Amino acid sequence: MEAHGVEFQICRYQPQRFKHWPPYATLIENVLTNATLPSISLGRHSCSLKWKIAPQDKYIAGWPPAIEAWNRGQKVVRLIGYDASPADTRRHAHALTIPSERFECRYPLREWGWTREDCIARIEAEGLPVPPKSACFLCCGSKPEEIRDLPPWCLRIIVLVEARAAPRLRTVEGLWRSSTRTRPGRMTDFIRGERLLPADEIDRIEAHAPTSLRLFQEAAAEIPLPERPHLADWIERFQRQLETTPC
Repeated sequence: MEAHGVEFQICRYQPQRFKHWPPYATLIENVLTNATLPSISLGRHSCSLKWKIAPQDKYIAGWPPAIEAWNRGQKVVRLIGYDASPADTRRHAHALTIPSERFECRYPLREWGWTREDCIARIEAEGLPVPPKSACFLCCGSKPEEIRDLPPWCLRIIVLVEARAAPRLRTVEGLWRSSTRTRPGRMTDFIRGERLLPADEIDRIEAHAPTSLRLFQEAAAEIPLPERPHLADWIERFQRQLETTPC
C-alpha cells in the first residue's frame, strides 16, 4: 500500500501497567508473563477482541473523518474480509446479530460471491505470493497441518508457553484444550510425536525454560521500570541458546 500511495495505519494494543513484571508488548509475551494460555484456549472470548479489535476502535475514536461523520449523524463504513465460504458465512451470520450505532459493516468478498479459493486464484493471477493465515500460531483453531508448516522458532514458543502454563492448568490439557481422535490436547505432544523438534530439545525447554523465565522476572522486579529489561530480551536469548547449542 505504501508503494502505491495508499494511506494506512498500523494499530497495536500497547500494555501500560506492568507492575513488577518485565515490560511486554505481544500476546505471546503476555501469556508467558502470566503463566497462562491464550484466553480462547481456556474457553473464554477470542484474543482478537483485545489485540485486534480494541486497538482499531481506539484509533478510529480519535480519527477526524470518523468524528465528523458521527457529528453529522452518519455511520462509519467498515469493510470486513469475510468471504463466501461456509466458515465465513457462519461468522457473518453471527456478526449481523451485533448492533452498532457507530459503524456500518460491509463485506465486499461476500458481495462478489468470492470464496477463499477465488481469492487465492486472483492473487496468483496477479503474480503475487499467497499470504499465509493471519491467525496467531498459538490459536487453538490451528490445524495439525498448519503446525507442521511452522518454523522451529514458532514450535519452541509453543512448547515454552505450554510448559510455562502447565502447573496452573486444571480444565484443559494445553493449547488445543482437549484431546480428540485426530490430535492431542497439547500441541507439544503433537510436535514431539511428529518429530517436528528433537525430543531432547523439547525436554530441555520443559525442564529448564520456565524456571529460567521466573528467575529473569524476579531479577527484573528489582530494577526501576524505565531501566527494566523487556521480556522480548529473554525470549531472544532463549531462542539463540537453542539455535547455537543444540541438544
